[in-house]
Amino acid sequence: MINIAKGMKDVLPSQSYKWQYIEATAREVAHSFGFKEIRTPVLEHTELFLRGVGDTTDIVKKEMYTFIDKGNRSVTLKPEGTAGVARSFVENGMANEGLPAKMYYFSPAFRYERPQAGRLREHHQFGVELYGSDSPQADAEVITLVDIFYKRLGLKEVKLQINSIGCAECRKEYALALKDYFRPHLSEMCADCNARFEKNPMRMLDCKDERCKRFTVNAPAITDYLCDSCRAYFGEVKKLLDISGVKYEVNPQIVRGLDYYSRTVFEFISSAAGAQGTVCGGGRYDTLLQQIGEKPVPAVGFGGGIERLLMVMEAEGIKIPENKKTRIYIAGMDEKTREVAFKVTNLLRNKGINAECDLMERSVKAQFKYADKLGAEYVAVIGEDELNSGEVNLKKMSDGTQQAVKLEDIYSYLK
Repeated sequence: MINIAKGMKDVLPSQSYKWQYIEATAREVAHSFGFKEIRTPVLEHTELFLRGVGDTTDIVKKEMYTFIDKGNRSVTLKPEGTAGVARSFVENGMANEGLPAKMYYFSPAFRYERPQAGRLREHHQFGVELYGSDSPQADAEVITLVDIFYKRLGLKEVKLQINSIGCAECRKEYALALKDYFRPHLSEMCADCNARFEKNPMRMLDCKDERCKRFTVNAPAITDYLCDSCRAYFGEVKKLLDISGVKYEVNPQIVRGLDYYSRTVFEFISSAAGAQGTVCGGGRYDTLLQQIGEKPVPAVGFGGGIERLLMVMEAEGIKIPENKKTRIYIAGMDEKTREVAFKVTNLLRNKGINAECDLMERSVKAQFKYADKLGAEYVAVIGEDELNSGEVNLKKMSDGTQQAVKLEDIYSYLK
């Protein structure tokens, strides 16, 4: 027996309707905001993530699935969706098609980390990317899209936290303040934080090690080091969220775990499924294209895990509507009548009716049991008498009542 690889998970037919519901809702909301779907490859050149995501991040240092292909090129299974969209935006000349460019995606993401609830080595993300606008309205629009999406799904315990991590100039002074604060505690902090201290002390705030959390909680706040421009920008984002009726709280600890962010960052969090966790996160990344060697274009977006979202919805007791069940099951009694049942079934399917017939050469009794398992609303049995008369009895499975209907009139009756 060959088992599934560790950290991977099958989405079974009995559960896939939940994914389809979330994806359909996400598409509906994204389209209402004018976003269009983009699909990027699952495999990219490793350099894209080294330069875009950042070589000081845990994703790049510890978690990427990277290997050398048969052409002796280093390639990586994408660990997140934004860098691939950025590459596609440039490579396909989307800036020439009129800005802003508004895109959404559903994508697998691969990270080699310890599997846990809601976090697998292959997980799936819904995300949006907006290119071309440096206005606070773009930030507020993306955040509002997420807020409406979660409300549409029925979530009530998800909370929005926002922060500003300023621009490069703000962060120079802030990095010095962080170093002054953390320096006396380095001997008590993890090896990763000691490495980040020199390269990117802001990453220390994102550490999940309990030894470090007791120090990071009292670290200086970036909001105290914002320049006038970044402070005004953040104030406008908050004002626009207020106008949109989006509730939020400012959390100076949010820095996000990727190097391409600047100014606005945000997370939607929930404790419905146990310990407080991030359901989705995002922000502004005006320098991302510059980091991958291209002309800078302002951008903002987010990504959220579908597995974690499903877990939170289940914890909140949200019932996801199942797909339409079988409307009618048409049973045959022998080879000849099964052929007629097959023909009638497909005529109904051509007209949009969910119909099933026997593929296993079961007895009529076994077919009734199977139809019940499918949740079929009606069952019709075609035997020799029904062939001769051209009429069948439609049995309503919920109450056992029957109605005689001509074979050619089944569609009209069901409609």
